[in-house]
Amino acid sequence: MPRAFLTARWCNLILANYPVPDDRLAPLLPPGVELDRWEGSAFVSLVGFQFLDTKVAGVGWPTFRHFPEWNLRFYVRHQGRRGVCFVREFVPQRFVAWVARTIYNEPYLAARLTMTITDKPDSLTAAYTVEFGGRVHSLTATGSKPAVRPGPDRAEHFFKEHSWGYGRTRRGKLIRYEVSHPEWDVCPVTDFKADVDWGKLYGPAWEAMTGRDPASVVLAVGSAVSVFPHGTA
Repeated sequence: MPRAFLTARWCNLILANYPVPDDRLAPLLPPGVELDRWEGSAFVSLVGFQFLDTKVAGVGWPTFRHFPEWNLRFYVRHQGRRGVCFVREFVPQRFVAWVARTIYNEPYLAARLTMTITDKPDSLTAAYTVEFGGRVHSLTATGSKPAVRPGPDRAEHFFKEHSWGYGRTRRGKLIRYEVSHPEWDVCPVTDFKADVDWGKLYGPAWEAMTGRDPASVVLAVGSAVSVFPHGTA
């Protein structure tokens, strides 16, 4: 195992999960990677979460340790390993987005984001916004407590448990990185609201998703994570 290039806590994750046709995602697949499926369909997830206690190569920079992230991801396999790829990722810091694009060719953009967490004895509410394309987009989910651990055959497990991330270099080679964390508990979702213009966030090809309800929503508690680079293939 190589040395972790990033450590952090990923907490209070909303994953709103939508089935999409294969042809929407096929052009985005890195080389050697195939779509993974839940109940026969390819899925994307709108994800909002807290990036906390962030360190890169063991160093925590004071203004880059705690921030929200908003991303759109989809699910893949490579040589039997389940993982994710990203359509677009938003963070509030221009420098973080620039480094991710320049060094790792990850589809990061900088935008104004907010995160609000309301933790009560019997419920957890997470709310995230991103300002992009001339408007504010939002995700809000409330879940009941105590948190529970879904079994491996549940949809919640499929969408939250992935150990690999994949991308491509500017020369078209596969980039691989491993994400290590304990299995996450979830707060069963009792309420969910989304106000998202997919076309403004992700381009005209995604406009038809606006107004659709997700097939499922997961509110994961999260944990400490370590990310390990595995180079190109």
